[in-house]
Amino acid sequence: MDNVSSPDESYDVGYGYQASPSSVDDQSPTLSGNSFAYCRTSSETSAFSEHTDETSWSETGSPMSSRGMKSPTRAVLSRLGMRQHKTIADDPETVDLELELMKERFSKLLLGEDMSGGGKGVATAVTISNSITNLYASVFGQHQRLEPLHPDKKLMWKREMNCLLSVCDYIVEFVSTSQTLQDGTTIEALTSRPRSDIHINLPALRKLDAMLLEILDSFETTEFWYAEQGSMSNNSTRAGSFRKIVPVQPQPQRKEEKWWLPVVCVPSGGISEKERKHLRHKRDCANQIHKAAMAINSSILAEMEIPESYMASLPKSGKASVGDSIYRHMYSAEKFSPEHLLDSLNISSEHEALELADKVEASMYTWRRKSCMPQAKSSWVMVKDLVSDDRTDKNNVLAERAESLLFCLKQRYPELSQTTLDTSKIHCNRDVGKAILESYSRVLESLAFNVVAWIEDVLFVDKTMKKQEE
Repeated sequence: MDNVSSPDESYDVGYGYQASPSSVDDQSPTLSGNSFAYCRTSSETSAFSEHTDETSWSETGSPMSSRGMKSPTRAVLSRLGMRQHKTIADDPETVDLELELMKERFSKLLLGEDMSGGGKGVATAVTISNSITNLYASVFGQHQRLEPLHPDKKLMWKREMNCLLSVCDYIVEFVSTSQTLQDGTTIEALTSRPRSDIHINLPALRKLDAMLLEILDSFETTEFWYAEQGSMSNNSTRAGSFRKIVPVQPQPQRKEEKWWLPVVCVPSGGISEKERKHLRHKRDCANQIHKAAMAINSSILAEMEIPESYMASLPKSGKASVGDSIYRHMYSAEKFSPEHLLDSLNISSEHEALELADKVEASMYTWRRKSCMPQAKSSWVMVKDLVSDDRTDKNNVLAERAESLLFCLKQRYPELSQTTLDTSKIHCNRDVGKAILESYSRVLESLAFNVVAWIEDVLFVDKTMKKQEE
């Protein structure tokens, strides 16, 4: 991957989040109308973001800064990514304005998206998860080209993510440590430290976020450009250029129903080799980022408890869930090959793949539940079990094979939406730390997947253009 600057150098407080994989389908989060991150003003940004230059203030004008000190109010606002001014320590009205903005932001968070205050809001973990999802939709929902993010959108992303992630600074765990007093006595004391999962995963996600933004920034000047669908003709030219726009056949990377996406255009002779190498390098980087974000998201989801409502909805028979043909292949084959089974199914759409994933996952937990249930066996059945060379319990074998089939299915379709179990886990989760890590990794996974797809579009059009020239 590219060497990128430290997030601490790019962001106010060190940082600026899946799907594909998201709590919403098709990489477009299902927006909660009451979610605080999706409120709108007359501008196109969130009500909690203001168009300000992060470097427009200086501490030289503050009497406190001349003594090398910061006011507590300044420190709090800086930590939460709020706007700061030269005279913030001297202007009570400005301080009140920023504090009111901060109060409004966290009041909506604590109310759980229930503005009536009747206690019907969702849990805090779900509210934060929805806020990150909605913020991603607001910032990147209309960004469909391989080009730098608009400065206002980037500022909005940094500021509001800083605020949402600041919650993690106060999620700690207590550990026992030894301390030596001045008289040489050693005592045991409890000290706090960041929770292990947050301490490990959050810095990694911050790094991935910074790398994705840097990849987009690297395409400020390109040899390709975009044209809207319907505006292309054989004789149309780019404004200010003599390069001809050549219509290209429908691309395999782009589904036909996504007619709203802009069309990639390249010069008549194709792009240069230097540009081509740059695109391939960035594609490989984005692909690695996608894999890393997907791995973090999968691990966080695996740690979440399975809701009782999901377990209660499982079918009584795993065979009934997956169907006779798949069950026969999983049960009768001595050497089970999930890849061969997927090839034989001829899955033609993402909807079919998601439906299969739900069925396989449900059957997996059905078989696991059966293997753990105590079963009354007759003495003759017990003797047969002891004498037979059966490798292990049938339900355990089927559960393991279903798990491997589900893994291969997700590897083959990385853009697959979240399964019913994943959605249920997110909705019923009450752990705020896990909610932040899951939603953050999910939106980064979605953004990385989109970047790879955009680069693939450009390379595909370039390859098609070269073949036409030949």
